[in-house]
Amino acid sequence: MTEQELHQLIRGCVKQDRKCQKMLYKAFYGFAMGICLRYAGDRDEAAEVMNQGFFKVFTHIEKYDQTKPFKAWLGRIMMNASIDNYRANLKMAYTDDLEKAENISDNDLPDRKLNYDQLLEMVQKLPQAYRTVFNLFAIEGYGHDEIGEMLGISAGTSKSNLHKARQKLKDMILKTDAYYRASGNDKASYTTIVAINTTDMNSILNRGFRI
Repeated sequence: MTEQELHQLIRGCVKQDRKCQKMLYKAFYGFAMGICLRYAGDRDEAAEVMNQGFFKVFTHIEKYDQTKPFKAWLGRIMMNASIDNYRANLKMAYTDDLEKAENISDNDLPDRKLNYDQLLEMVQKLPQAYRTVFNLFAIEGYGHDEIGEMLGISAGTSKSNLHKARQKLKDMILKTDAYYRASGNDKASYTTIVAINTTDMNSILNRGFRI
């Protein structure tokens, strides 16, 4: 889709043109779903959050600044819809061991090669509180003070939840590693997890997670 075609669709959406809304939804379905899948526990939940996000898109599309990238604006809405879903299902996970959270190494996870689908499945298995903080920190690139403001928690709780998320991911990665070593399948085609601070899911296979 060209920029001209995109802006034409957006103008139609501003006028509440149902055909334009449907075309915009289809054009950015994969991008939006990719973001919501990271925050959701499964595909059904992700679809529900994504549809809530698109409702906000179509309700507020006249506020979109067409001099800025549309994907960035859409991605922020999907992230906020995911955070709203988190708040609606608030089940915070706390830990008393904040010293570990303060001092945890950014190199805590083993240098294991995983494909995106496997890593996504592992992230989805995390409790919602851990999953949300992990996504905001590791993928979106927010600091703990910012995350605390967004989720209504302290920076220490954000660090604690990130610590717990990393520990659980580390356990899952090690189990996966042991399974493939035992089966003699080294999965040489996997993509190495390296640094990322973007919501663009098309690039995640090349740049990985900030863990």
